[in-house]
Amino acid sequence: MNDDEIIQRVLEGDVNGFGLLVEKYQKKVVGMIYNMTRDYQTSEDLGQDVFMEAYRSLRSFDSARSHFSTWLYRIAQNKTLNAIKKKKPLFVPDVPETGSTRNAFHEVAADEFHAEFDRILHRLPVKQRLAFVWAEIEQLSYQEIAEMEGVSLGTIKSRISRARQQIQDALKDRKVIAHE
Repeated sequence: MNDDEIIQRVLEGDVNGFGLLVEKYQKKVVGMIYNMTRDYQTSEDLGQDVFMEAYRSLRSFDSARSHFSTWLYRIAQNKTLNAIKKKKPLFVPDVPETGSTRNAFHEVAADEFHAEFDRILHRLPVKQRLAFVWAEIEQLSYQEIAEMEGVSLGTIKSRISRARQQIQDALKDRKVIAHE
């Protein structure tokens, strides 16, 4: 069953049908929010808010104007941007859940690199950061991002290009030490 069929069932009174959409998109929505906020609790809370808002607003969804996923991601984007404006997110590097056989030096270097990348990413202007995260981390097409943002494809390409350039410039002076 495709999204439009599920939505029609929900609009006809099948309130449990919305759970199918939640199951299909929850991981992607929460992951996108996490990539923007770097806070697990915030991403979980906002993810729930996104789906509640989508459920309440489902009658306003127009499949002739966009895909359901695009409409849903736009709700997620707006809620995330509002949360970022209200509160500066915490940037805590991920802690590995299990032990690793990797060399301790390489683990520390990788953790430092990821922490530095997070800092660089979060210094980008919000619109560039969002476009970069959607394209490079969430793997959405430029066209999907343009539709969600309500801007031209060229604008999205420009934002992503500028974000990449700023990230490259910030990382180019970073020294890589290789120990065998």
